[in-house]
Amino acid sequence: MSPFMITIAAFVGVSALIGAVAVYALGSREGKVEERLGMIIDPERTKNAAKLKAREAALYESLDGGHGFFETLVTRFARLRLLFQQANTNLTAPTFFGLSGGLAVAGGAVSIASGIPLALMPFMAAMAGVLPFLWLLFRRRRRMKKFASQLPDALDLMARSLRAGQSLQSGFHMVGQEMSDPIATEFGRCFEEQNLGVPLDEAMRGMTDRVPNLDLSFFSTAVILQRQTGGDLAEILDKIASLIRARFKIYGQIQALTGEGRLSGVVLLALPPVLFLAVYRLNPDYIMPLFQDPMGKQMLAGGVVLQLLGAIVIKKIISIKV
Repeated sequence: MSPFMITIAAFVGVSALIGAVAVYALGSREGKVEERLGMIIDPERTKNAAKLKAREAALYESLDGGHGFFETLVTRFARLRLLFQQANTNLTAPTFFGLSGGLAVAGGAVSIASGIPLALMPFMAAMAGVLPFLWLLFRRRRRMKKFASQLPDALDLMARSLRAGQSLQSGFHMVGQEMSDPIATEFGRCFEEQNLGVPLDEAMRGMTDRVPNLDLSFFSTAVILQRQTGGDLAEILDKIASLIRARFKIYGQIQALTGEGRLSGVVLLALPPVLFLAVYRLNPDYIMPLFQDPMGKQMLAGGVVLQLLGAIVIKKIISIKV
């Protein structure tokens, strides 16, 4: 098989992996949380969730003009549109996959030009092709982390606004005006949607879809329940803010206690690839049996599998949910 065909096959495999990871990462845990919160807020609306999603998809298509069958297919299976919104980027699905394909081909070409064995070319192409998706996840994670850190201050600001006699909508507007991105953008968008006639529960549901934060879902649930049953909303917001700050404090302590484990995991996972590259640079003939001998290929595959299992185990050990 020619090197070009190997590169194309590697790109197709990486694209399928990206789609599967996106579906799992964006639609598993957050979807279950939103479904349960929706049943608490309005059981009747939960029954019509499929119809609402279809209407929202039609609305997006009419506003954006659409990108044909390819855009529809990608949006349904990978939910890239939501990922782009959460990462706050103007990329489109065709641009994203075109960039991934270009990087995959470039990675394969660079590996051939640098004299790396052909057996490693699909791996290099796959690593280059997955870089845009990793960049999106990094950008999304950084934005969600910053939003979570801003949420307690935003709730305090809204509570003070309510005690001063202003409305809840004015509290959303104040957060959008006084605070910085990303929370200012999201709360400001929620305020603008209400001004355009969107009901508050729908506007807040849209915000929780764009920002999959559990504390924000609790805030949304508390606001909607308070509007239906009554109560002191300012006190509720104060309690949610104090709860979030206490959780951050515990999370910081856990990060300090698990710092040694995280550093050990990085060293153990990075040591085999770095040692492989060093030995290949010093004595390439010593490494070649891993790619030429059948036993060497089995050992190499076993090493990769064990590396992945080790990464999963270390991740489970150092990840403590708060």
